[in-house]
Amino acid sequence: MEPDLFTAAAEERQEKDPTGSPLAVRMRPRTLDEVVGQQHLLKPGSPLRRLVGESASGPAGPSSVILWGPPGTGKTTLAYVVSKATNKRFVELSAITAGVKEVRAVIDGARRASGGYGQETVLFLDEIHRFSKAQQDSLLPAVENRWVTLIAATTENPYFSVISPLLSRSLLLTLEPLTDDDIRDLLKRALTDERGLRSAVTLPEDTEDHLLRIAGGDARRALTALEAAAGAALDKGEAAITLATLEETVDRAAVKYDRDGDQHYDVASALIKSIRGSDVDAALHYLARMIEAGEDPRFIARRLMISASEDIGLADPNALPIAVAAAQAVAMIGFPEAALTLSHATIALALAPKSNAATTAIGAALDDVRKGLAGPVPSHLRDGHYKGATKLGHGKGYTYPHDLPEGIAAQQYAPDALKERTYYEPTRHGAEARYADAVEWTRKHLGRKRS
Repeated sequence: MEPDLFTAAAEERQEKDPTGSPLAVRMRPRTLDEVVGQQHLLKPGSPLRRLVGESASGPAGPSSVILWGPPGTGKTTLAYVVSKATNKRFVELSAITAGVKEVRAVIDGARRASGGYGQETVLFLDEIHRFSKAQQDSLLPAVENRWVTLIAATTENPYFSVISPLLSRSLLLTLEPLTDDDIRDLLKRALTDERGLRSAVTLPEDTEDHLLRIAGGDARRALTALEAAAGAALDKGEAAITLATLEETVDRAAVKYDRDGDQHYDVASALIKSIRGSDVDAALHYLARMIEAGEDPRFIARRLMISASEDIGLADPNALPIAVAAAQAVAMIGFPEAALTLSHATIALALAPKSNAATTAIGAALDDVRKGLAGPVPSHLRDGHYKGATKLGHGKGYTYPHDLPEGIAAQQYAPDALKERTYYEPTRHGAEARYADAVEWTRKHLGRKRS
């Protein structure tokens, strides 16, 4: 890293009085061996070990890497360790504030350092998913020619958020969510370490368990909550952080959901699959996550309308009207009251009998059409109202079903190539049972054979 005068002064003050920095900053590992979790990325000879020079020997140099993982799993921490451990020139940029101009300045500096001093440059780019395609393109020559070794961090799926040429020139390293044991080890270290709380308070087991639930696998969140609770306990003169103090300090856990990223689709998928599986409680959980994260209620309502036809269909003919009514209500009232409407619809859909017969029926019909199984419309079904249609034989021989006692006319309706094809196969679930009886009766009277 190349700090300016003010950055250097701030770092010097932090070293003299570390208590001025947040606990999460003070407890950052100084070496790869101090890193909690992610051991699958820290084996001897791994790309990160090579970046800090532990095994970077021979003709093969260290590779650029993209670190992908949820918040709080150690992406920035790993880059920080590299910055402290490496003898390379280290430059840090954030995609939130940097642009093409700043990237080019880093690349120019890297080329000068390499040509003039033989010094390699490591560029840490945080939140690379916020870079546009053009901004990511500006990195390609430097990465390809190894003018810089790139460490890019992202919480978004890089297959969607990082351009393919950059992905192909880098190693993708996936960080796993930290386990409760990982977070527990980190908390114990923070409680006793000289950089941390210096044994000023203790953490009883019940408080620790609740803190782990609050953390949700996020190390930064765990340390932030611990610091806040420890401060409150010390202000009260308590030697231990009680569960009551922790609950007073940390009202609730932040929702792990990004409405603009892949978690948006993962949680939406889980909502629909829970409805399909008739697990009303799981469905309400995922609905609550979406609501709490500020998801657009119209998006949720659209997904419910799709689910009503895709997974319920005629097993409960009221499912689609309920979903449509919910969508209309949501558009009119918005949050927070829309949460009640979405809950109403979600519960109704989750508990409704299920059938995907309508989904498979149209899928099978579309498949035949796409294969070319169509053929001309039978002449007796063609429009016979326009001038000259009678001369063409259109409509000739058509039987009007309403003229018959049973209201059904046994005549060919499908094209010749499909006259024995059946698509709709109703279930006996819920209200669809009567549709199953109806389709059996009508096919029999039409003289249809099962295909």
